[in-house]
Amino acid sequence: MTAIAHSADTDSAPAVRTQGLTKRFQSTLAVDDLTLTVPRGEIFGFLGPNGAGKSTTIRMLLGLLRPTGGSAEIFGVPTTDVERAHEHLAHVPADVALWPGFTGRECLDLLAGIGPGTDIAYRDELIARFELDPHKRARAYSTGNRQKVALVAAFATRAPLLVLDEPTSGLDPLMEREFRRCITEAAERGQTVFLSSHQLAEVEAVCSRVGILRAGRLVEVAGLDDLRRLRRTEVVVELARPAPALERVAELPGVADVRWSSTLELTLALTGPPGPVLRALGEADVVRLDMREPSLEEIFLDYYGQAAA
Repeated sequence: MTAIAHSADTDSAPAVRTQGLTKRFQSTLAVDDLTLTVPRGEIFGFLGPNGAGKSTTIRMLLGLLRPTGGSAEIFGVPTTDVERAHEHLAHVPADVALWPGFTGRECLDLLAGIGPGTDIAYRDELIARFELDPHKRARAYSTGNRQKVALVAAFATRAPLLVLDEPTSGLDPLMEREFRRCITEAAERGQTVFLSSHQLAEVEAVCSRVGILRAGRLVEVAGLDDLRRLRRTEVVVELARPAPALERVAELPGVADVRWSSTLELTLALTGPPGPVLRALGEADVVRLDMREPSLEEIFLDYYGQAAA
């Protein structure tokens, strides 16, 4: 596959950098003091529910909205310099609109002509992989097929940055799997991916770091493993006979939220190293021990719950 070339100004600057980026719509603060750096070559997940400010942030990165305060850059180019910034990126919106009288291929050709270059052979491969009929008129396309046109155009481009805003809306599970393969291939070519999504399984499958946005503010930026360590691990213990020694398990370090459903079964939340709990359980007659890692979705919901509280 074609390697992605960077111009001189992209070699030292991060792919995305914002400093105090803020957007206010009258009395609504949509994005509040967002400071973020995404280095080149990273697959970065931008998480948040509808209304969190993700799309507003992306519109400012694309130069479609002027920030109320702060700044944003794409490979060192201010996003207010829209023409230069767009030489380095390709974008897939959440709701793709195409030229209704054009065929899919005509839409792809037009998109290739206004971008930083397209790998035509790879584009043809993607058309087959996404099972897109390029001969149909855009007006006949379903939501998912319009999304496929935008995805094929973006993944085939030589742009060093792919900005993807809820890109898999309307795709079936098989096409979502193909999308994830394309993300991996983009990273192998050296492209940076900025993936905005509320589908946490999608982000968990492809991203190396995530940022969580809540009510316009950045709650956290961390690797997936770091986020998991912030969440409790649920431990379920089933006993063959009552164990009086476990009645004080709540006093052990790293243990929280102990619940006895019966004298033979307890559930606890483990927030620290498991050693003290395992030593205590070694003195009991344990017949079943389940330890469940939290999903990214549970972590995500916990963040929002804590922030709201």
